[in-house]
Amino acid sequence: MAEVNHGKSQKNTGDHQKKFKRFLQRADKNKVLKQLPALHEEAFSRINCLECAACCKNYSPRFKTPDIKRISRHVKMRESEFIETYLHLDEDGDYVAKQTPCPFLGTDNFCSIYEVRPSDCVRFPYTNEDVLLKRQTITLKNSAFCPIVFYVLEKLSAE
Repeated sequence: MAEVNHGKSQKNTGDHQKKFKRFLQRADKNKVLKQLPALHEEAFSRINCLECAACCKNYSPRFKTPDIKRISRHVKMRESEFIETYLHLDEDGDYVAKQTPCPFLGTDNFCSIYEVRPSDCVRFPYTNEDVLLKRQTITLKNSAFCPIVFYVLEKLSAE
């Protein structure tokens, strides 16, 4: 099996986006859902997120109320102070980080709040759940920068 690297996923984005979009539109959902757990594990065994961190460098998760409560306690701030310091409301009315890269991402690509990170971060890149199929626009966007999503879609669409 060929290794998928971040550079390849970036370089071939246009062609792969079309291929992945066609695949997602025609996919046998039950068959794909059965394959996801193994492909998810395989991708994570081959790709080290700490070498990339593109998600944390370029995008923000939603910080939902439980996330804000948990993280603000962890960083020993009042919720209002945490929101004022780190977050803003986006066009969808969700709290997201004011800045990119994420203010909790270290120069070593480690997350300083990893054990209490937002639920979106815990679930990302959604390669082991039905979000991959249900939210195809997000899946395609993620495949353009995340080597894990790229790898999983490449494997699925090759069959």
